[in-house]
Amino acid sequence: MEKIKNQAFPSGTTLEWKAKAEQSLKGKTVESLQTTTYENIILKPLYTEQDESPVPDYPGGSDFRRGIYPLGYLTNNWVVAQQLSYETVEELQQKLNQSFDKGQTAISFNVSNNLVISETNLAKVLAESYRKYPFSINAKGRQISFLAELERIVEQKGAFDKVSGYIGADPVAIFAEEGCISEEFMNDWVRNIVRSNEKFPNLRTILIDTAPYHRGGASAVQELGIAMAEGLFYLGNHQDAGLELDEIFGKMIFQFSIGGNFFMEIAKLRAARILWNRISNVYGVADDKSKMHIAAETSSFTKTINDPHVNLLRAGNEAFAAVVGGIQYLHVSPFDELTGSTSVSERIARNIQLLLKEETHLKKVIDPAGGSWYVEELTNNLAEKAWGFFQTIEAKGGILEVLKSSWLQQEITKVYQKKNHDVQTRKKSIVGTNVYANLDEIVTYQKTQVKNSYFTQKEYSFVKVEAIPDLRLSGPFEELRSKASYLEGKFGSKPTVGMICLGGLRQHKVRLDFMKGFLTAGGLKAADSQPILSLDNARQFVLEHPTKYYCFCGTDDQYEISGFEILTALKTEFPELTFYLAGFPEKEKQEQWIKAGIKEFIHIKSNCYETLTAILNELEVSKVEETNA
Repeated sequence: MEKIKNQAFPSGTTLEWKAKAEQSLKGKTVESLQTTTYENIILKPLYTEQDESPVPDYPGGSDFRRGIYPLGYLTNNWVVAQQLSYETVEELQQKLNQSFDKGQTAISFNVSNNLVISETNLAKVLAESYRKYPFSINAKGRQISFLAELERIVEQKGAFDKVSGYIGADPVAIFAEEGCISEEFMNDWVRNIVRSNEKFPNLRTILIDTAPYHRGGASAVQELGIAMAEGLFYLGNHQDAGLELDEIFGKMIFQFSIGGNFFMEIAKLRAARILWNRISNVYGVADDKSKMHIAAETSSFTKTINDPHVNLLRAGNEAFAAVVGGIQYLHVSPFDELTGSTSVSERIARNIQLLLKEETHLKKVIDPAGGSWYVEELTNNLAEKAWGFFQTIEAKGGILEVLKSSWLQQEITKVYQKKNHDVQTRKKSIVGTNVYANLDEIVTYQKTQVKNSYFTQKEYSFVKVEAIPDLRLSGPFEELRSKASYLEGKFGSKPTVGMICLGGLRQHKVRLDFMKGFLTAGGLKAADSQPILSLDNARQFVLEHPTKYYCFCGTDDQYEISGFEILTALKTEFPELTFYLAGFPEKEKQEQWIKAGIKEFIHIKSNCYETLTAILNELEVSKVEETNA
């Protein structure tokens, strides 16, 4: 045993690792393993001590990248701020009371008209809870009404200093969402912030909400640059209204959506604090006022309607990244939020945070990412690029001007198109949606989203701008699944593509499995044949499976030996049928396959979404024509 204990592995150098790696890569270089993110940051396959850069010795110091508290969550635990869903005031009151007994540590819900039209309603919901728990509310366009009602409630008890947390709004984010900019709304909002500053000394009210840009497809660089531009805009606004700099900084809170790229999201939160600290230093604000407070939420952009339980893994990953990144408030979305959450899914969402606190022990670890060569390098790269993006926004006149000119919307769209292309070609996997889809799944499609227009509450004048769309990565494939389901209901059978399986199982299985996965992403069924060893086998299969679409599956050798001959014969006999080939022949052979009748080669780099869209559209037209005939 002592011998085993004393054994040691020989030290290896980076050059030795590189040599071994390139040996495994069979001629490719280690540099071929580098990847480029949507932020245009090049990620290396290995980070070493040579990548180390100076970082603050402890959290709560220097640029705050390591967090704003010296002892992290040991002394300042993050707030469990689950946004409670509700239909009635009574339901919200009941849920709020129950949630505090089950681990909730903040008053958090979306503000509805029912709450703000009556002082009695809000008083009934809050009772005495505002004395014990902080608020965590993005009140959006209803902030003015909500704060007015809250003021009346609290005034009776004389407990203004007991109100803490944040009840915020971000007019610029609302403008971006709704596609209109109102200076009158902005002026009303600024006056309200000044008033609430006098009444609620411990309440943050100026929210910088990057979630709408995140849902539009923005990169981490863009989110950070926009956050800084909005922050600077609000600093100027409120200085003009008479607030002191320390007061303005003390009223601000930043809200970020946390996406699926684990390390990028950690770095995003760390970089945000670096950037805000840089701005606060320029303004000469005291450290205790300039510390960035962050409210985080798991991303709706990454969530799916199909196979919704996978959302549990996504939300868990995102919540983990948020906590490691050093947030102060956290909301975890229920896995079935897109179709209507239940008490069970809401409880699970809250428990994800409790697991991170109590079982993962994250509340006991101070800055777990600190000193990681990879995370620190990523943080620095992200901060540098985000500062450049922020400077570009300012050079173009500031956040409102880049919205008015549509420059910002176009920049975000460029990034979304890259992300969407990667999903469509399945370079980026969404489990249960574009890979490993389950055709037998019973899907409840998205509940109707009620879009609020906060400018209709009062006669505000406004300027129309291009709205930032509310998107999800899985949306296009969900539309395909919905269309396939519609066709099945209308015509009585699931859209099907016949698989002409050449040779024995060993010869066609790999490409058959690939095609099944490819087709199910769009709700199409693959009907596979028995091993096709002759033209008669293929003809019999086509006659027994009345579908318009067929795909050849086999090895390249099988395609040469029998595939070409079978295709030529079938196309002559059944000219109305459409044939595909699983694989990608050599360039000089592609033309002869196309001449023989192959419409498209389907392979690992194919645009899955475009191919399946074309099939479904043609199926719909042909079925309608058959019905009319």
